[in-house]
Amino acid sequence: MALVYIVEDDGNILEIEEFALKNAGYEVEGFGCAAEFYTRLESKKPELVLLDVMLPDEDGLSIVKKLRAKKETLMIPIILVTAKTSEIDKVKGLDIGADDYMTKPFGVMELISRVKALLRRSSMGTTDSMIYSFDCIRLDDEKHMVFVGDEYVELTYKEYELLKLLLANAGIVTTRDKILERIWGTDYEGESRTLDMHVKTLRQKLKSGGALIKTVRNVGYILSKEV
Repeated sequence: MALVYIVEDDGNILEIEEFALKNAGYEVEGFGCAAEFYTRLESKKPELVLLDVMLPDEDGLSIVKKLRAKKETLMIPIILVTAKTSEIDKVKGLDIGADDYMTKPFGVMELISRVKALLRRSSMGTTDSMIYSFDCIRLDDEKHMVFVGDEYVELTYKEYELLKLLLANAGIVTTRDKILERIWGTDYEGESRTLDMHVKTLRQKLKSGGALIKTVRNVGYILSKEV
């Protein structure tokens, strides 16, 4: 029986979610604030966390960052729940490490379906087609996570997509035009400076792995061990 933690400050919503998931066969524990959740997390880790973004003591996005920064909670699946509906909020949540995103109000059947699907993917592990790796860099596209060695690296949405493109073409030069078209949706030369800045910050965040991103003058970039 999978253990699900629900972090939700609205008592009525928490009660409904707990009831629905318990009826679906899950073991469930609910918490009204981040502090209670952290305390319980120290003694027992769940198989999944259903996390409200708007909490009284800490923002849900901040909690996701903390969970993804620790080895013992790095791989716990997280579903963010929020009343916000804009696409940028959704992208931001997924970008920092959440696995799924639900917007209030939602139905009980949708909740159960999302939880089942995420737990199923988690238990199955990732297939080779969802793992991109080169030397010390590994990108898990199923969990939307990047590692250099055993260290988790937090990237923005564009940095993540840029790295995935380079990894998918490791050892082959990826032209600037192709990168701009795939990541920014344009081949407009005016975006070149933006591309260069993203490569610079990506190299910095990857630390030792950043040196693997080589510039091919007047052409593009390549992931390579060659000096």
